[in-house]
Parts: sequence; C-alpha cells; structure tokens
Amino acid sequence: MEEAERLQKQRELIEQVGRYSEKEGFQPVAARIMGLLMVMDKEEYTFDEIVEEMKISKSSASTALRNLELRGVIEYVTYHGDRKRYFRFITSDTKTLIEETKKKLMHRAEIIDLSISLKKNANSTNAKLLRNLSKGMKFFISKMDELKNQIE
Repeated sequence: MEEAERLQKQRELIEQVGRYSEKEGFQPVAARIMGLLMVMDKEEYTFDEIVEEMKISKSSASTALRNLELRGVIEYVTYHGDRKRYFRFITSDTKTLIEETKKKLMHRAEIIDLSISLKKNANSTNAKLLRNLSKGMKFFISKMDELKNQIE
C-alpha cells in the first residue's frame, strides 16, 4: 500500500472512530482526537500538532482535551527541557480495563434494579425489559473475573 493511500485510510478510520465515539457520548471534536491518537502512527501529539492535524480552533482543542482528561481517556506528559505537553492515551493493562468496565456495569445494574423496584407496575413491558437487561448484565459481570484470570 502506498504511503498516501495508507494516510487516507487512516484519516477515514479516524472519522469512523469519531462517529462511533460520539454514539458513546463523546463530543465530536473529542471523539476525533481519540481517533487521531488511536489510528495514527505517532503516539504523542502536542497541543499545536492536534490543532493543525485536526484543523480545529485552539479553544475547541482545549475543551476537547480537557474533557478527555476528565474522562480518564488521555493524559499528557512533559519532558525535561521542553515546555510542551504531549498528549497520549492513558496506558493501562487489560486487567485494569476489565476491572473498570466491571465497576461501570455494576453501577448501571444497580441503577436498573432501583428503577425496577420503583415501578408501579412490576409487570409492565418496560419493567420486563429492564429485568432482562439486568439479568444479562449480571451474568456478564459474573464472567469478568474469570476472563481477567485467563489473561496473562
């Protein structure tokens, strides 16, 4: 594959990652920055490089980067003698990611169970749907420790 073609495919994938991430609740610019950090060969970008690469305003970049930092998706590092901040994904191992996902699912399952308990009609279509969802989530949660232990 030619270099120009590879770069074009990377840019298309950044957009795909961005659209998917938007559906997961990320702001459009933040979603595309995540795509940039995920897809491109370079693993760390300065603020100015992100602005230039994404063709966005500095205020949009600043807001998106702050949002991604608060969500625990990215971090920045600095290097001795260099005043710039270099943004990158937060590095975590697979076991940590599984544990974080498990905690989020447990919290969502608790909210669903509380919602069910507050329903006036426990046999409503919505209540049944929520019970099935809760049951599926709890099954998945119960398998997460097993999965975590299988990872080396």
